[in-house]
Amino acid sequence: MTSFAICTVELDGSMVPGMVDGDSFHDVRLALPAVRTTSDLFADWESNLDLLTAYLAAPAAAPQSLEVLRTAGRLRVLPPVQPVGPVLAAGANYRAHIIEMSVAHKLGEDGASDAQLREDAATEIETRVRTGDPYVWTGIPSAVCGAYDDVQLPDVGGDVDWELELGVVIGRRAHRVSVEDALQYVAGYTIVNDLTARTLVPRADMAKIGTDWFRAKNQPGFFPTGPVVVPARFVPDPSDLRLELRLNGRLMQDATTADLAFDVPSLISYASSVAILQPGDLLITGSPAGNGSHWKRFLRDGDVMEATITGLGMQRTVIRAASGVLPPWQASRASTVAAP
Repeated sequence: MTSFAICTVELDGSMVPGMVDGDSFHDVRLALPAVRTTSDLFADWESNLDLLTAYLAAPAAAPQSLEVLRTAGRLRVLPPVQPVGPVLAAGANYRAHIIEMSVAHKLGEDGASDAQLREDAATEIETRVRTGDPYVWTGIPSAVCGAYDDVQLPDVGGDVDWELELGVVIGRRAHRVSVEDALQYVAGYTIVNDLTARTLVPRADMAKIGTDWFRAKNQPGFFPTGPVVVPARFVPDPSDLRLELRLNGRLMQDATTADLAFDVPSLISYASSVAILQPGDLLITGSPAGNGSHWKRFLRDGDVMEATITGLGMQRTVIRAASGVLPPWQASRASTVAAP
């Protein structure tokens, strides 16, 4: 079977749904004239993929080179699913990462050794997997950016961290789905970097509520996504994918999805037990060990992140300095704003 991926690009100023085969780019509309955006494909995802496969065998027009188009400045890679939908995000979902954070932050009995903290954290994880629930929160579409877009540091909030994650694109309406059936609802997979302003996570003014994921994770560009969605039919086992994130060439995160506490089917089943998942919704599955919080090194102006997941391509994100201008709300409360 010929494999390919789905993308969305801005080509010569117009948004184009695309199909990628290596460096070759095809306009999906040549094969499926009724499709205007990638979301249109979800109306009959599997049949549309079959039609695109047939088209690749005898394309109506010669493909264009992505690299040539990008080098010429004619093409910008957008988030692959358009219009962008909500982000459903799983937290604390890689065993090694949870254990790493438990030791780093001494999350356990007072005076416990590192070895005891590791053992206790490992036991707690397995208990939660057997009897508890995943932890899932939501992100908003305006925080999603393309795989090669620059990301500006926020003017409010500091210690901006990286979190490479496997993204799961929902292909059809899912509600109260069983674990056994969950993968039938997956359209494909993509790369997501879930950026976080760590200083904005706690809420000292509302200690009983605790964390504030809205302000910490939903700033513009905080979800670099793509460059493509690889259809699930071309990803044999989502529990056997390697994730790697490099910062300025240095490997910071290196793990496989085999270390997920709650795997992809479990996350879909749980999320659909609470909410109705719609085609195009993006479920991100948690980040492995190796975040900036572990390295005690956060993002700075000029940093370059390169993130890969097996078979899903690579994204490259350049970090830019904050503007230096507070939004009106925070400017009116400048004495309470934590410095970036």
